Amino acid sequence: QVQLVESGGGLVQAGGSLRLSCAASGGTFSMYVMGWFRQAPGKEREFVAAINWSETNTYYADSVNGRFTISRDNAKNTVYLQMNSLKPEDTAVYYCAAGRLATVVTSTWGYDYWGQGTQVTVSS
Repeated sequence: QVQLVESGGGLVQAGGSLRLSCAASGGTFSMYVMGWFRQAPGKEREFVAAINWSETNTYYADSVNGRFTISRDNAKNTVYLQMNSLKPEDTAVYYCAAGRLATVVTSTWGYDYWGQGTQVTVSS
């Protein structure tokens, strides 16, 4: 059983930056594809970014490509999401997810474990 704990959310003005972290425990972190998803009020959870175990494969949603960067530190069992040039439409609860996958996937069904989420609010 893998436990995931997100941190780093908060309130930021449009154009600002935040760095989210997700600390994993209870499993072999390097075996998992890690993903970030987000869910805004009244909307479905949507894919943001994902990374494979070796960092050789990353994938981003079109809406964040060029502004967000996903990375991981397998020695620290942690995955990060650097978010720059934030927009009000980035406001959501951000979730970290882990999946025993052969490659990165963008669907929620591919991930086995989820964190509780961290709120990101971008003011205009």
